[in-house]
Amino acid sequence: MRHSRRLWEKIKAGEFNVVISDVVINEIIRCKDTKRNILLGYLDEIEYDVAEAGGNEKSLEIAGHFVNLGILKQTSFEDCQHIAAAIISGCDAIISWNFKHIVNYRTINGVEIITAKEGYPNLLICTPQMLIGDDEDDT
Repeated sequence: MRHSRRLWEKIKAGEFNVVISDVVINEIIRCKDTKRNILLGYLDEIEYDVAEAGGNEKSLEIAGHFVNLGILKQTSFEDCQHIAAAIISGCDAIISWNFKHIVNYRTINGVEIITAKEGYPNLLICTPQMLIGDDEDDT
């Protein structure tokens, strides 16, 4: 949690350009009122761009590669779309705590394969801690 909070403070300070996929926005909208309002309140604190996944043909094609190559299952197609949106939007990284579907060897390796095949730059996938490090603990 400490790393997530530190990252959020850096984002609020404008240290990173933030892109959020429409998949994430739609997930937030589907939340119950209280949680949705809290999450939307957080988003009001920062500047961000939205990467379109759902209506973008190329994004859907790339998301399909994740399923077809066995990297993720069809039941995780929204995660595939989220990653694809980041790829085609030219994002440098996806920052996540989703170890089951995103921050794991299979997905990271799959992203490398798919970006190389499709001619996109590789996309770094990491946790907040990996991105910002432990500079507070350095002596």
